[in-house]
Amino acid sequence: LAERDCSLQRRHQKVIEEAPAPFIDEEARKKIGKACTDACKRIGYRGAGTFEFLYEDGEFFFIEMNTRVQVEHPVTELITGVDIVQEQLRIASGLPLQYKQKDIKIEGHAFECRINAEDPYNFIPSPGPIESCHLPGGFGIRVD
Repeated sequence: LAERDCSLQRRHQKVIEEAPAPFIDEEARKKIGKACTDACKRIGYRGAGTFEFLYEDGEFFFIEMNTRVQVEHPVTELITGVDIVQEQLRIASGLPLQYKQKDIKIEGHAFECRINAEDPYNFIPSPGPIESCHLPGGFGIRVD
């Protein structure tokens, strides 16, 4: 569908996701998109999945493919208008996708911020009850 920049990580966990990736030009976007769709066709893959790459000096380096709906999927949904979970359910039910790749248009920009409960002195996970929470709201704000 589209790429995301998930470079900002701590302990191998994504902290900020951004889509579309700000430093990927249209030519590179088409190249990586074609590589991913070609790979899925070659292996007969059907379903939601995410290819992870490192991008440096105009080249992509394959890391892994995650064969599931990822936590970061809302960022892609917001810029493409595609409900990824709904499409995955359609595929699992034997129904065809409602979209062709050529129908996908990237519009706008989206960020996702993962919030973790951690001890502020040593940054280790700190489980426990949430005593107060004020969630953002407004146009374009999504809380999952």
